[in-house]
Amino acid sequence: MRVVQVVRFGGPEVLVPGRVPDPVAGPGQVVVDVAVAGMTFVETQIRRGADRWHEQPQLPYVPGGLVAGHVSDLGDQVDPSWRGRRVLARTGQTGGFAERALASAAALFPVPDGLGLPDAITLYSDGSTAQGLVEHTRIDPGNWVLVEAAAGGVGNLLVQLARASGARVIGAARGSRKLEVIRELGADAAIDYATPDWTEQVLDATGGTGPDVVFDGVGGPIGRAAFAVTARGGRFSVHGASSGEATRVDPTEAARRGVTVAGIEQLLGFRPQATRWAEQMMAHAAAGLVRPIIGQTFPLDRAADAHAAIENRTAVGKTLLLI
Repeated sequence: MRVVQVVRFGGPEVLVPGRVPDPVAGPGQVVVDVAVAGMTFVETQIRRGADRWHEQPQLPYVPGGLVAGHVSDLGDQVDPSWRGRRVLARTGQTGGFAERALASAAALFPVPDGLGLPDAITLYSDGSTAQGLVEHTRIDPGNWVLVEAAAGGVGNLLVQLARASGARVIGAARGSRKLEVIRELGADAAIDYATPDWTEQVLDATGGTGPDVVFDGVGGPIGRAAFAVTARGGRFSVHGASSGEATRVDPTEAARRGVTVAGIEQLLGFRPQATRWAEQMMAHAAAGLVRPIIGQTFPLDRAADAHAAIENRTAVGKTLLLI
């Protein structure tokens, strides 16, 4: 079968198309004929050998931890009703960039009728993260909420969830294309954090008080600047580090201003709740409260271009491989 492998740690060019034997389902496992493979920014950093949060895979490896498709084969001890069903499947840390993927039957999530596989994989991955962040961080009606990387996969859904909660939303991103997406999502303000006075614009938008809630998906200087303008008594939630470093907040300064901080470590506890949050997001989508934005798709043999789009921050919304 066709796959894409990481042949050495490095830039997107280390993603190389190849062929490997078809997977064989063992006890408790299934084979999924992959139609869509998801990807995350974290996976690009694992490929670079720069991620500190996950064990480094043994080379060569097939990246991709989440796929959508149809169950084509079952191992022993698997309920036969899974055969032929449309599912999302976690493959672990590797194995998704392939025509067929091996997964534990316990890791399968049935895709609801009427929901396309690309939308389903987006709502399951980025959607469950966004729902979890909102559940962990109180948003009250009328709050000002600042979302960094607001045109990204998680960010655009945070904008939509915050609006659905009755908040006033500031979306921050880089470049006119992304700002236009943020405005289309209904944000009250769209601010380019490439401009030197972007935090002054945030303060102006909030009447000088600063945002009550900040969702920090960037880290680095952007994250530190966002914390500096967080309102007294506000909430500061860290979920990403696309700048290369997660925001670390001085506890003394947070206590002095009464700001509640949830560090990036909160994500380590999200996995057990992912299914529940994904179900909630799919219900929100069915009710018209949110819509997943899939900004770009690539065929399997252009996986390197997909990773490059995520890393160079040209991607809008979710980036997917269609196989």
